[in-house]
Amino acid sequence: MEYKQSISEDIHPGEIHPGLLVAFILKKRGIGKSKFAISLQEYPQTFSSITSGKRSMNTKLALKIERALNLREGYLMTQQLYYDIEKIKEKEDKPHPDLSKIRRILFWDTKFEKIDWIKYKDSIIKRVFERGDDEEKNEIVRFYGKGTVAKVLNEKEEALL
Repeated sequence: MEYKQSISEDIHPGEIHPGLLVAFILKKRGIGKSKFAISLQEYPQTFSSITSGKRSMNTKLALKIERALNLREGYLMTQQLYYDIEKIKEKEDKPHPDLSKIRRILFWDTKFEKIDWIKYKDSIIKRVFERGDDEEKNEIVRFYGKGTVAKVLNEKEEALL
């Protein structure tokens, strides 16, 4: 099997969304995204979502792109797979309280799985202490620490549970 040109040895798998790689190649070669999408018999809007990194690439489209741009077969899907793995690891690595002790209904206005427990700690602490039960409050104190919770609530540490 003949190996076709790859994009760069400097790009590590998972480091960048494959759609962004395609956008870079098209720009470098002076090819318009819309015309390229149409030449592949794909909707320009869908292709634009992929080349902006907002949408994942599927295998069928990856093969079409690889053939049209003379890229090594499987390169883009390999990039997509590693990119997806990195995104999952990022989510798993974010610290969070024991979610089994916090009712989702407390955060009815947002997607519970997407809460950034560090970035929005002030709002989270206030909400749990306004609407949560004792188990939820205890978990928030355990996770953030008495000092942080007391500071957010403007209370003394001893006053907390």
